[in-house]
Amino acid sequence: MSPTGETGTSSTPPRANALANGANTIESTPNSRGASVISENIGVLGANVKKVRPWIQRDIEQVKECKTDAMLQALLQRASAAPETTQPELLQKCLKAVLPVCNGQASTAHVNSSDIQTALNDYVRPGVENKFYGPFIRATNIALVCLEEVKVDGMRAPVPAVDMVCQQNDMPMYQTHQTAKSTRKPDVVILPLKIACAPFENEKGGKKGKQKDNAIDNKKDNAMAGEKDDEKRKKKRKAHMDTNATAKPKNLPWKDVLASIEFKRKTPGRTKGIRPPPPSYTVTDYSPTKPEYLPVDHLKAEGPALDLSQIPATQPVSDTTFLSSGLSAAQPSQGGSSSKRKATDTLESAAKKSKMDPDDIDDDPDVTVQTGMYAAEMFASNLGVNYLVNLIIIDDIMWIWYYDRQGIIQCSGINFIQDLPRFMVLLYALQRFDLHDWGRNKDFLPVQVEGKRCHKFTIKDKELGEVDLLLHTSHDERVMHYGLQGRATNVVPVTSEALTKKYGNFQDGMVAKIFWGEASRTSEPEILDKVKEIAKVHPTVQGHIPKLLWHHAFTNPTSIIREALGVPEPTKGSRVLYILVFPKLHPITELNDKELFDVWRQCILCHLTLWKEGVYHRDVSPGNLMWYWKDGNRMGVLNDYDLSSLANVQGPQGNERTGTVPFMARELLTEEGQRGKVKHLYRHDLESFMWVFAWICLRYRQGVLLPRRLRPLDEWATLGAIACGEKKLVFLDKLSPFAPSDINKLTWGFLVSCLLVLKKDAEDRYYLRFQEQLDSGADQQPNADELDPDAFLSKFTCSKSWLALSKPSK
Repeated sequence: MSPTGETGTSSTPPRANALANGANTIESTPNSRGASVISENIGVLGANVKKVRPWIQRDIEQVKECKTDAMLQALLQRASAAPETTQPELLQKCLKAVLPVCNGQASTAHVNSSDIQTALNDYVRPGVENKFYGPFIRATNIALVCLEEVKVDGMRAPVPAVDMVCQQNDMPMYQTHQTAKSTRKPDVVILPLKIACAPFENEKGGKKGKQKDNAIDNKKDNAMAGEKDDEKRKKKRKAHMDTNATAKPKNLPWKDVLASIEFKRKTPGRTKGIRPPPPSYTVTDYSPTKPEYLPVDHLKAEGPALDLSQIPATQPVSDTTFLSSGLSAAQPSQGGSSSKRKATDTLESAAKKSKMDPDDIDDDPDVTVQTGMYAAEMFASNLGVNYLVNLIIIDDIMWIWYYDRQGIIQCSGINFIQDLPRFMVLLYALQRFDLHDWGRNKDFLPVQVEGKRCHKFTIKDKELGEVDLLLHTSHDERVMHYGLQGRATNVVPVTSEALTKKYGNFQDGMVAKIFWGEASRTSEPEILDKVKEIAKVHPTVQGHIPKLLWHHAFTNPTSIIREALGVPEPTKGSRVLYILVFPKLHPITELNDKELFDVWRQCILCHLTLWKEGVYHRDVSPGNLMWYWKDGNRMGVLNDYDLSSLANVQGPQGNERTGTVPFMARELLTEEGQRGKVKHLYRHDLESFMWVFAWICLRYRQGVLLPRRLRPLDEWATLGAIACGEKKLVFLDKLSPFAPSDINKLTWGFLVSCLLVLKKDAEDRYYLRFQEQLDSGADQQPNADELDPDAFLSKFTCSKSWLALSKPSK
């Protein structure tokens, strides 16, 4: 669990990690790319929170594909009266049921569906992107009013407590992540009606005052069962549609956004317009769009928006830059469709120039990346979000993008002008979603405690009866994930009457770790059980491991939707949500000099014993080295075992990367290492300990992170794995310029001696490998033979500075 003193993101492995021929010779888990590593330790690294584009982009590159009708069927199933029962006929029934709305034959006391075609005719006219928000919003909101009256056997009624509405935004939306603030500017959002109305009511001096944490949960609205209240709601909706749905609200909260919609216009759409709606609609088979899927292959060639000096030589720079403004010609995606998905025009760019600060690295990303960054904000704004749905619209084609912690799925495009029934079915399903259907976690209930937002979780436990957790998600010491796929680890202070009754009060309190673990891995609680058994007979482990107080695994694997959609290998990388509760520990970054060395050394000895006993940690980083007081002594703790493995479990598990790039061994930061061709050995973890020590010594003073201009190594947190490995080599060759003037001489001498050992060991192995090749004539794996762990550690412990720092303080 990570300290919160440093704002930033963990770094990610490089993009070139697809398995080549001979994948059956994998020696370790290949590193996955992407946002699985963003802000798991947002307080550790030091990359500005704005610089998330490379990680989001790498997740987008791995998008899976499914057919539109499969996605619509899955969404309808979710919104049905019996979501657990397969109902394959729902899509066809709903397509027929919405035809009167499409053909202008439906009306209510407030709207007529013929106005949908009027709005669509406005939409297809030539013009710039932001001129089309209004027509789209009007068409959508009119449709929602009409669809509310459509009844289909087997489908639920609309959810008045949500009452979704399409709302223009195109205004900055802010969110705080630890001590950093992000700024995003989605074009259009889907909101609950009352959330959409609130900014305009406050402007007029109407219903001012403190809004409840989540107005959707307002008991008064949940009680709107009578006809009078329902009519009042409909009138309020009509008034908002007529006046403010196409206005720009101020300070919309991300926590209430149900979906974001991002628009783009190709050049012909701006100058010549788009094909108008047909005279009438019928139920037809799906007609593939051009492109059928939004291409992402160009993102791999483009690379993240980093300085050219940061791009490794093995990763050539593309001649073409693909911005949010454009979808330039790209190779067909390797997804499920055989169609050639090419985007032939450059899209409008000027409108997005103002969306970020000028110095923001996230400026002008591809539309898929831009929408992914909105998804990251939505994930971060609520606890334990299961999944999200966003829409991308280019001219008259709409793509549904589905995000969860296993990955991203985009469905084939819908021409919502020519194939209006399918768009209406999408709205029909979403209108019947309650908050849980929108992906909100129903187990974590938002509550206000002393004016701060918290989450309450209560569950029956076989041993303890009812377990109550109050998660302090607004606490200054929270560590919240910021990204898309992966473990998405959140660590927050927690209080619990049930756990306090069992264990008593802890001096520093308790924390809850909430994360999405890979279903195929040995779970962290299981590994901790093994670690606890080892601690009983090994003093180097006893007292140096986290104490698991309570845990729970949710039964919501992310593979379910992939099975329903027919996505290939649906269970590969499937994730389930865990919550674990521990006593709170102190971060090692609070320490310096001898105190730092002492805790760090204790963690090394604990790690060594665990490794020899068959528990391989494999993710040594500052956030995983902690400490606490016991009898006046600092006790180092080797923390976080959710990426660990056991010796008796054969082969790599799942597709999660093992390691945090700035602290990984250089041998693992090679192309071979990233492809899983290098076996993860003890010396790799011990090398990680050395990089952690260097990181803390060079970047902290008296437990405080140095200002950005005074601290080195920031770029390690933003580079890909291979580039970071190259930077480490340069660092080892030129240590002197990094020597701080105010560092303790003994500490600096010790650090230099450790780094020189690393350098010499790598050089010795390099020469030995080639000598053996010459002698035997056969190529050998770089690390086929592992040096005895004790022997490798002794290369460091025998130094004079290690011995000097190990002496007890007087």
